[in-house]
Amino acid sequence: MADNPEATSSDLAGLRGVALLDALDRTEAVDASALDVNAVADAIDPRELGRSDMNRLLKALMRLSEQVPAFSLDKVDPTKFATLVARASRAQLEAVVAERPLRERVLDEIFARMGAHIRAKSLRAVVHWRLSGGTGEGGYDRYETVLSDGTCTVSREMREKPRVTITLSPVDFFRIITHQATPAVLFVTGKLKVKGDLAFAAGLVGHFDLPRPA
Repeated sequence: MADNPEATSSDLAGLRGVALLDALDRTEAVDASALDVNAVADAIDPRELGRSDMNRLLKALMRLSEQVPAFSLDKVDPTKFATLVARASRAQLEAVVAERPLRERVLDEIFARMGAHIRAKSLRAVVHWRLSGGTGEGGYDRYETVLSDGTCTVSREMREKPRVTITLSPVDFFRIITHQATPAVLFVTGKLKVKGDLAFAAGLVGHFDLPRPA
């Protein structure tokens, strides 16, 4: 008998925390009708996990979503997604962004969700984001967000002149979008840098109805 037999969808039901991660690591396929990605999110509390366990969770979901699209990260409920990020420690988030595929997947997911949360209907502005520790020009991952009449268009190409350019670490970006830190505090402590319209940057988060962690 194998020491680590493959886990099935029914084996995963009722598991939590590390036990669930261990089972996900042994799962080659999952029945979306038997287990929902949001049920997995509910069963994971990063505060009970080790430094690298968020990496394990994300890798398992990415692997399983290749076979079952319902397990894609974009299917996680916004509040549950915000709760996972907010409850993760700085060390856990730093471990995630240290692995290039995970860093890109999480950042891409957050920016892709921005359009669903914009509340400003008459605003027209271009924001350039520079996230440190990247592989792009100057060592940054760059995103352009164009806010226009209630929409938010995201690009990795810097096509338009920005009203403001914001530079910070990915972890501090995560903290802002999950209400764990404010741009003002990060700015005065030197963790966030602004080029352009400082007043607009200070109120930028207010133009979005960001999900609050549970």
